[in-house]
Amino acid sequence: MMRLIAVAAVVALLALPAIADNYVLRLATTMLMYSALALGWNFIGGFAGYPSFATAAFFGLGAYAGGVLQGKGVPMVVAWLAAGVMVALFAAALGRAILHLRGHYFAIASLVVAEVLREITNSATDLTGGGMGLNLPVLSVDVTTQARLFYYAMFVVAAAALATTTLVAASRLGFGLRCIQQNEDAAIMLGIGTTRYKIAAFTLSAIFPGLCGGVYASWVNYIDPTDVYDVLLSVKPIVMVLLGGVGTVLGGIYGAVLFLLMEELVWRNLLQFHAGLLGIIVVALVLFLPAGLRGAGWARLWWRRPKPEAAA
Repeated sequence: MMRLIAVAAVVALLALPAIADNYVLRLATTMLMYSALALGWNFIGGFAGYPSFATAAFFGLGAYAGGVLQGKGVPMVVAWLAAGVMVALFAAALGRAILHLRGHYFAIASLVVAEVLREITNSATDLTGGGMGLNLPVLSVDVTTQARLFYYAMFVVAAAALATTTLVAASRLGFGLRCIQQNEDAAIMLGIGTTRYKIAAFTLSAIFPGLCGGVYASWVNYIDPTDVYDVLLSVKPIVMVLLGGVGTVLGGIYGAVLFLLMEELVWRNLLQFHAGLLGIIVVALVLFLPAGLRGAGWARLWWRRPKPEAAA
């Protein structure tokens, strides 16, 4: 049954550009981007249990890497892929430097990375445009074609993130990360290479935000440090995963859909209290729904229905 639902969902997403207008495509593209960001954070925050706030750093670095490369004449898709590779290499090096920290020490260390990159971007005016921002080449196609192109681009990134999550969850890496989440000291005593596993998870958590940043830069045609290094880009994926279920395969997607609904229906009318409401949601989820909405009593009735044989 679940496989049929998954196939139907994929078919519907692939067919959406043929029937939806540009506004719906924009929302769907945003939802796919949110899904990729949440699935990326889930590698380090969900599986390994390390509270990373570096998503904004990876997203912004990917956006500027892709934007600068396109400005130098590199083809758009090649620039996106190169941005993902550059962000992955940066995350691997950064992970070696800060993953010996735990708890709130690691959270603070990961949080300041975006601010450091923001200052570097502001200073490198010849390369990035500094605080004035960076204009990207405009595609010579109509608006509808652009909307469909970037929708499918984000779809590929989100699908790759979901496929990687599925593989990791069933692999030795996923098992090792869950051991680290439960008790890292015990995992070390069992011979698990915790440092290597954490760096792998941190790198995976960077690749997909980096790719999203590259695609986003081409999508909006203009980026600036305040936009792409926004701290909310680090907080939102955490909220999405908390909504959908930490450490689960599909939790990031569930959370992204719910988060986008809240953003469109509620927060657009509460712009003055947007950040405050986001903080309240985080606290409420941590205190009352640590397993996400999937762990709520009414949700378990839906997600964990007994099999007919068991019911009999």
